[in-house]
Amino acid sequence: MNVKIIDTSKGPVTLATIENSKGASVTLSSIGAGIVSVNVPDKNGVLSDVVIGYRNIEDYFYDGPCAGKTPGRFANRIAGGHLSVEGIDYQLAINNGPNALHGGPEGFQNKIWDFKAVDDNTVEFSLLSPDGDENYPGELRASVRYEWNDDCLLTITMSAKTSAATVVNLTNHSYFNLDGHDSGSVLNHTLWLKGARWLPTDETLVPTGQIATVVGSPMDFTEAHTLGRDINKVFPALKYGKGYDNCWVLDDWSSGDIQHIATLAAVNSGRLLEVFTDQPAVQVYTGNWLTGSPKSKSGTEYHDYDAVAIECQDMPDAPNKPQFPSTLLKPGEKYCRHICFKFSAV
Repeated sequence: MNVKIIDTSKGPVTLATIENSKGASVTLSSIGAGIVSVNVPDKNGVLSDVVIGYRNIEDYFYDGPCAGKTPGRFANRIAGGHLSVEGIDYQLAINNGPNALHGGPEGFQNKIWDFKAVDDNTVEFSLLSPDGDENYPGELRASVRYEWNDDCLLTITMSAKTSAATVVNLTNHSYFNLDGHDSGSVLNHTLWLKGARWLPTDETLVPTGQIATVVGSPMDFTEAHTLGRDINKVFPALKYGKGYDNCWVLDDWSSGDIQHIATLAAVNSGRLLEVFTDQPAVQVYTGNWLTGSPKSKSGTEYHDYDAVAIECQDMPDAPNKPQFPSTLLKPGEKYCRHICFKFSAV
């Protein structure tokens, strides 16, 4: 493991690179407990970095895409920034149209987390979020552990405990382009999802509460097809988000059980990404607003649809939708979720 500390205007930032026996590597950052690079081989054994990221480390603070990071305390949207926890109402900051997004403007993704090397293949980031942080109740102690192995499997374990009843929804917000982070549009990648239902939203991308079938709609990825095949079809969800920015309800979900829920494939490079999780849902975002992002690691500009995020998580606005799985965390309980990204090539 190679560990480097970089001074920034916000304080020292730790970058840790883990390389496996095949020469494939991941680099992790204490800014938002995030992923800044994943170098894996293509069908010819050529290594490329397949997640978007920035040339300047400072650009990871307050970036619009939330590239590679761990948003929180509640990933995705909460309608009107309003929630009620055990009968007490809380008003969160509004930072996405009329809604709260990713825990607010000072969310976990913009914090410098504490770093610990667990062993040669594993690192852990931890964060203390005080009671009232972004107006969420309870002191929350969160951790994100990354383990990288010789099979190019990256296992992410997200944990949290609280001093008072609160809500928690953590995910990883990496954007993937399996041909290389700066290789252009990802709309020729194919995607399969283990999700026969999805969550329709209003124009602000907050779920209406309905759980709808994907059958007969552009939301059907139960058979793999390219991300671009239906993206321009006339369909409310695609109009609201300027592409895919939607949540699928995962089939056969059972709390604590990790299952294979998605496969992303690139024909050009032959790379595959298989996604496994014990989360109940997955948000797929086709990078519809990447234009104007900070300069890439190679100094190029990113453009809309240059990468796709596959965000395993609880359901958006769950605190206001009792029909969705609960995101309530109480003292004495432990929040624990897993996301696994497995890279290969054919």
